[in-house]
Amino acid sequence: MPPAATSLTTVRTVSYAFIGALFLLVVALRLTPLLLAVLFGYFILDKLHFNRSHGKWMAVTLFLALAAVIAQALVFFIRDTLEGLPEIVDKSVPSVIRFANEYGVELPFTDFDSLRCFIMESVTHQLQFLGHLARGATLEIVYLVVGGVAAISLFLHPQIELDRAGGDQPRNLYSFYGDEIAQRFASFYHSFSTVMGAQIAISAINTLLTAIFVLAMDMPHPVIIIGVTFSCGLVPVIGNLVSNTIITIIGFTVSPQMALIALLFLIVIHKLEYFLNSRIIGSRIRTPVWLMLLGLIVGERTMGLCGMILAPVLLYYLKVETAKLAVVEGAKDAPPS
Repeated sequence: MPPAATSLTTVRTVSYAFIGALFLLVVALRLTPLLLAVLFGYFILDKLHFNRSHGKWMAVTLFLALAAVIAQALVFFIRDTLEGLPEIVDKSVPSVIRFANEYGVELPFTDFDSLRCFIMESVTHQLQFLGHLARGATLEIVYLVVGGVAAISLFLHPQIELDRAGGDQPRNLYSFYGDEIAQRFASFYHSFSTVMGAQIAISAINTLLTAIFVLAMDMPHPVIIIGVTFSCGLVPVIGNLVSNTIITIIGFTVSPQMALIALLFLIVIHKLEYFLNSRIIGSRIRTPVWLMLLGLIVGERTMGLCGMILAPVLLYYLKVETAKLAVVEGAKDAPPS
C-alpha cells in the first residue's frame, strides 16, 4: 500500500500531469526529433530482440549494424536526389507545360522564367530557414546520435530504480511515483509501437509494389522514387499525396503518357492501401479520418513534420489512457441539485 498521506489516485493523477508537462516541454524546446529518435531506436531494438535466449547485446549489435546501413543508404539517397533534381526539373517542366496547354489547364507558370519567379515567391518566407540549413542538419544528426544512445541505454536498463529487483514491491513514495510514471511511458510506447508498426508495414508493402512497377516500366530515378515512397508513407494520408505528386512529375520526364500510367497505378495501389489501412490500422486504433486529419494539421503547426508522425500516436495514446478511467454510474444523468 502507498503511504497513508498519499492515495493511489493522487499518485496516478501526478503521473498524468508529469507526462502532460513533459510533452509540453518537448514541444516548447523543439525536441520532437529527439523524442522520435528515441522511440524509433527502442522500437527497432525491441523488434531485433527476437531471440530472448541470446540476451539484449545481440539486439544492440544488430541495431548498430542496421544503423550503419541506414546511414549509408540515406547518404546515397540524398546524393542521388541532389544530382537528379535539376534533370527532373529540366525534363518535366516543358512536358507539363505542353500537356497543360493541350488540355487547357492553367498553371502558375508558362516557362522557365515564370517558374523561377513562382518558386521564389513560394519560398521567400522560408529563406531564413534555408540560411540555417547547415546548422539545422547538424542538430538533427546530433539528435539522431543522442536518441540512439538513449534508446540503447533504455533498452538495456529500463528500470527507474536500478537497485530494486523486478519483483520487489514499492518501498516508498518515490517508488510509487516511479511505477505510475513508468506505466504512462509504457502505455505511450505501446501506442507508438501499435500505430507506427502498422504504418511501417503499410509503407513497406506500398514501397515494394511501387518498386516493382518502377523497375518494370524502367522509370528514371528509381532511388528517388523508392526513397520518397517509403519515407512519405510514414505520414498518414498527406504523405501519399506528396509521394504521388513527385512520382507523377518524374513520369513527365519521360512523357505525359508515362505520367498518366504512373498516376493510374498509384490510384490502384492506394485503393489497396485503404483496404490495408482498415485491416491493419483501423482495426487497431479505430480513429476516424476527420480526427486523424485534424491531428495531422495541429501536429504540423506545433511540431512540424515530426508532429505529423506523432499525431496519430498521441491520438491513440489519449484514447488508451482515457479508456482506463472509469466514470461513476449515474454521474452523467444525475439531476441538478
